[in-house]
Amino acid sequence: MNIPNHIVLFPDGNRRWAKQRGITSLEGHLAGKKKFDDFLHWCKNKGVKTITVFGFSTENWNRPPEEVDYLMKLLEKYLGQGLGNFNKEGVKVKIIGQKEKLPKSLQKIIKEVEEFTKNNNKFHLNLAVNYGGKWDILNAFKKIVEEKIPADQIDEKLLENYLSTAGLANPDLIIRAGGEMRMSNFVLWQAAYSELYFSPKLWPDFTEQDIDMALAEFDRRQRRFGK
Repeated sequence: MNIPNHIVLFPDGNRRWAKQRGITSLEGHLAGKKKFDDFLHWCKNKGVKTITVFGFSTENWNRPPEEVDYLMKLLEKYLGQGLGNFNKEGVKVKIIGQKEKLPKSLQKIIKEVEEFTKNNNKFHLNLAVNYGGKWDILNAFKKIVEEKIPADQIDEKLLENYLSTAGLANPDLIIRAGGEMRMSNFVLWQAAYSELYFSPKLWPDFTEQDIDMALAEFDRRQRRFGK
């Protein structure tokens, strides 16, 4: 089977899943976090080398303050508790997004995790936190302008070196759980030729069989890149 090297994940549907069960959104997010642990394990065992997951978008700040605060603490706890396992499993962790706007305690643990895992090379995990695709592209152009790079030297390859995903191959497969069929301002440049797979399953209900179905669909597709 042709396994994608780089998968982008939208773990969507935690709040709807919780509402269906009459529990709080916070409990839904916790269930989603546990499912993500399983997802990483499945992908790593199947030969995927890089996962980029949408953890918190620039638009998510508009959610209720209690929910935002819980998500920040959940991310902080996930990174802090996972540090030992990341190193054990050879996982390099990188957080992409506007990190300077995150809570100071979360910024601190992000810095620690990125530093302690920077030499790992068996698997790459990119967590998008306070990230937006438009921001990523705009920020890249701002850096180029600041460095006064002549216009005739600016091409796609150069721009990609200024994106938050610099150094990584563009995603081969994008999986979105939860039944929605849109990109929601995520990795807009990087996804130009990615294969898209939409699952009706709400994220906490996602199973290994669902990832197998996504990989089988990817294997069936012919990627021609416009040729």
